[in-house]
Amino acid sequence: MDARLQRRVQRYGWDKAQAHYESYWARQLRPAQERLLEMARLQSGESVVDIAAGTGLVTFPAAEAVGPKGRVVATDLSDKMVETLRDGAAERSLPNVSAERMDAEELKLGDGEFDVALDALGLMYTPDWDKAIAEMHRVLRPGGRAVAAVWGARKNCGWAEIFPIVEARVKSDVCPLFFMLGNGSALADAFGRAGFDAVTEDRLSVTLDYASADDALGAAFAGGPVALAYSRFDDEMREGAHADYLESIADYKEGAGYKIPGEFVVVAGVRAG
Repeated sequence: MDARLQRRVQRYGWDKAQAHYESYWARQLRPAQERLLEMARLQSGESVVDIAAGTGLVTFPAAEAVGPKGRVVATDLSDKMVETLRDGAAERSLPNVSAERMDAEELKLGDGEFDVALDALGLMYTPDWDKAIAEMHRVLRPGGRAVAAVWGARKNCGWAEIFPIVEARVKSDVCPLFFMLGNGSALADAFGRAGFDAVTEDRLSVTLDYASADDALGAAFAGGPVALAYSRFDDEMREGAHADYLESIADYKEGAGYKIPGEFVVVAGVRAG
């Protein structure tokens, strides 16, 4: 797939998803985000870059951890996400947070500028994740720390059929290798290729708990990576896609809701120096 097209799909797709993202995903993603922050070992006064920051679910806890003497620069490809993040920082009175629209593969930041680089569930969407991880390495000072989280192996993510269901109706061009970094030691190996030392990996098994079919459908279609393609569906296409997706997660139905298995991989490394 053409890298420029994939970036456009991601940029405008997350613009579409922004309004629904936190309501459907904040609770579901918390285990990965909390583990990422634990592995980052943030200290008061440190300088942090949060890449693919979305609405700030990692940015704001990071800002509190580094305190007023520290700073967090949040980046995202989506204009809507950046606007939401800026508004959130203002509402929380966090002057040590700034947000800019940037491509993860080409950060407009200085060499060795940060103590810590974070990327919570953004690398799967980059056309060249080796380049994105190399950028994390570049912007860190010697001894700086990087932590990234991705979704795990496809077989361990019960919601994974969303991609072929959408592709059967509208070519979505969404992250064709979405689960690749979650296989085996792929993410840890990528950290090693970028030059990181002391690479560690943690794999988390989780349950995505949805109270109703509407919640499960909203998260899958409106609040996530297929939002742009979904916006092109007519009523008949939506009805068929909803039915197919609910059938794909039928084994996880409990009462009126669904408990869908998921997996995250979190990797940390240190820039040598």
